[in-house]
Amino acid sequence: MAAEKPILPLLDQRELEARIVGPLIRAFAAEIGEDRALVIVREVIAGLARQSGAELAQVLGERTLDAFARSLSRWRENGALEIEILEQSPRQLSFNVTRCRYAEMYRALGMADLGSSLSCQRDFALAEGFNSEIQLTRTQTIMGGAHFCDFRFQLPEQKETEVEGAGEPGGDHSGQDGGI
Repeated sequence: MAAEKPILPLLDQRELEARIVGPLIRAFAAEIGEDRALVIVREVIAGLARQSGAELAQVLGERTLDAFARSLSRWRENGALEIEILEQSPRQLSFNVTRCRYAEMYRALGMADLGSSLSCQRDFALAEGFNSEIQLTRTQTIMGGAHFCDFRFQLPEQKETEVEGAGEPGGDHSGQDGGI
């Protein structure tokens, strides 16, 4: 029987990762240039986040925006984020992050310049991996110097023909495996 591995709060996990990859990123940047190194980092982090989003959907057993909203508790663990919910419905999840301890942690580690690449940019890929129909709009982040982060997740209305054809022979017409 395999022992369950302990689950670290995300803030602690990100700090451990930053302490390891931060110096690696700086070393690679010195060799290949900062711009190229950050492009590679962002690609890798986005791939990991997409995979995490798909795993989250699998664990939750659904790809709805409501299920995604329920997962926010993981982001908030140990006060990592203070969130003000503005709107929550089956098609819209809007909130502002008014405190981000991730940004505080990267600054304390002297890695404020890497925080966006290591954390903020994950959000788009995570949503995509969870459900490719979910669209995230964010115009500002605390990491980038704003007073709050504005998260606006939207699940567009399905076209009438997609809804009508969803149960017909020939498979799922929602545009993704398993549908919403």
